Amino acid sequence: MAQDGTPQLICLTASSGVPLFTRGANRQLPFSVIGSLNGVHMFGGSQGVVVSSSSTEGGGKVVWRVFQDSVMLIAVCRGGHGGAGSSSREEQVFLQRLLENVWNCMVLVLGQDELGNVRNVERLKKDLRSCFSLIDQLLEDGQEGVFGNLTHCADSLLPPDPGLLQEAVDGFAKSADSEFGCLIVRGRIAAATEKWWRLAPQEVVLLSALVRSLAGSGTNSCDYPVFLPRGSPNVAHRLLRFQLLPGADVCILCGPTPSLHRAETRLVVPFWAPLMETLRACLAVGQHCLPASVSLRPDVMAVLLINRETRRCVTCVQPNLQTSDPPLPSRQRCWELLKLFYSFSVTRYFPQEDTLCVVPEDKDPRSNAEDFVLSFSHNPLQCYLVTEECKSFGLQTPQHQLFLLTPLSVPTFALQTLASQTLSDIVSATGF
Repeated sequence: MAQDGTPQLICLTASSGVPLFTRGANRQLPFSVIGSLNGVHMFGGSQGVVVSSSSTEGGGKVVWRVFQDSVMLIAVCRGGHGGAGSSSREEQVFLQRLLENVWNCMVLVLGQDELGNVRNVERLKKDLRSCFSLIDQLLEDGQEGVFGNLTHCADSLLPPDPGLLQEAVDGFAKSADSEFGCLIVRGRIAAATEKWWRLAPQEVVLLSALVRSLAGSGTNSCDYPVFLPRGSPNVAHRLLRFQLLPGADVCILCGPTPSLHRAETRLVVPFWAPLMETLRACLAVGQHCLPASVSLRPDVMAVLLINRETRRCVTCVQPNLQTSDPPLPSRQRCWELLKLFYSFSVTRYFPQEDTLCVVPEDKDPRSNAEDFVLSFSHNPLQCYLVTEECKSFGLQTPQHQLFLLTPLSVPTFALQTLASQTLSDIVSATGF
């Protein structure tokens, strides 16, 4: 049904099925198809059955989700969204996460009260337009190395001099009478205050996505009202964002004060002007996300490292400098394979430690993936996968999860040693 690889998202009122918006895919689904998808869900509900997902004859996937008994979101994806090697289970994980993220994105921008009590459908349609740029970012999933939408962990960058940046962020937030401050470099968090890290993990992920969206608007500063889906779904806070350098933004969550003008003229320059060279060094780290003190072995193609305690993650794809037969996957393909292997691992072996911003009645019942995990008499700590393109290895410790891609030339028996050494090298050098 979907016309290209981008999932199509449909939003309707849950009670009457009135379409609120559709996003994604080049060609919109016919109204008759949208009505049929809504009708299938409503018929199931009238029979006491919750319709959550379905597969099409062509290998596509449809996922339904109702939030607050008010808004229904439907995601439609043709077969093989993740590319070669993806399966129905991985696609379902991706689409379920997408619906959760879109709902919380809507709450972030409009507040839960306006979405939970639809009084004027036409006005809501108009208000929802302010969410489109952020929703499109979630749908397109275009920035390489950003995994937070899938992992619900904050995408992080480990700067070469974290102490100076941490001190600046803490001081800047305090001077603005706020306890919530964050420095985002290349779309990833380089430093943040303690209270920022105490926000719900998905709130941190969505705020980072919002800052990326605002940074793409071309403005140097902005004052944007936001609702925190878990912490403050009905009372707005102010998000003040300032561009320090192209690719480096600092932001704070605050109340009525300070004004945008006062913060920009009296606070930004004193705290950040002395740190321009430090910021440039941080920008130089770029998508590698790891400082020069971390040296990965050349047979490591890509890494995703998750800190299970802090709900942060770092990713890295090394430049392809080797020649091999068959050829090594491209950089973009490595990102795709890393996401696929993460989905493969958490749907079969490793638990998904989500702290989702949804109320209990909105949570899905136990899935087949959870039944699969519960069938083990032990907790899996390692897994590996060999495909036609690469070898992948997953390693779980009490504090970390590591997902690794290597060339096919690496012996399978050496994957465990390589993964353990990579984890040790990163943690010992950065303390992550």
